[in-house]
Amino acid sequence: MRTRQIAAALTLSASALVGIALHEGYRDTAYIPVPGDVPTIGFGTTEGVKMGDRITPPKAPARALTDVQKFEGALKQCVRVPLHQHEYDAFVSLAYNIGSGAFCGSTLVRKLNAGDYAGACAEIDRWTYAGGKRLPGLVKRRAEERARCEGRAA
Repeated sequence: MRTRQIAAALTLSASALVGIALHEGYRDTAYIPVPGDVPTIGFGTTEGVKMGDRITPPKAPARALTDVQKFEGALKQCVRVPLHQHEYDAFVSLAYNIGSGAFCGSTLVRKLNAGDYAGACAEIDRWTYAGGKRLPGLVKRRAEERARCEGRAA
């Protein structure tokens, strides 16, 4: 296995970007994914989105890429240990879904920064609830992110 690199030297892989898009799904009109959530559009974009907003198929991937870069920046600020590409990809996907504040303030990041890589990957499984309910789609996504984090998935 390759050596770990500082997060600042990494960028999200193409396969992880596709994974995020597939998990988020595409919606051309703003909607509320689960009760109590915020308006979402395109491939999971939430920033500046209001109910009634629309997005075109050509603009949605560009907006998602801008969002990914924002979450990459947040991760690079709060993760202070080197990562393998597969770990980085899993953590960016998680941050994209739960938000940078939740990610950076999590037990996962505390474990990661303490050098507990296995413990950090295991923490991914805890993020399967939205609106107080365990959601099958989040269970599936987290299982895939954990497998990626542990180097068991491409």
